[in-house]
Amino acid sequence: MLNMLALFQAAELANPIKEALNTNALLGAGIGIGLALVGAGIGLGRIGGQAAEAIARQPEATAEIRGAALLFAVLLEGATIIALVFALLFKLIP
Repeated sequence: MLNMLALFQAAELANPIKEALNTNALLGAGIGIGLALVGAGIGLGRIGGQAAEAIARQPEATAEIRGAALLFAVLLEGATIIALVFALLFKLIP
């Protein structure tokens, strides 16, 4: 089985420099997407947790805290989407 895979890979490696760059681009895109999603998850978790804690401490300021937390969450999601788009563009453009 491994011999067949080696034959297929040898047939595809007409230009090893281009293949190496493509492999590095795919690796970089994968790392970028992973870091963007992990960062967004951590950030949204902290925003939600801190907002819940702030509302528990000052229930009279619920509307203001919720508005600020929502604003930060939207900005974080926007930055995450931009990071994902850039990572996918780096993946698709050789």
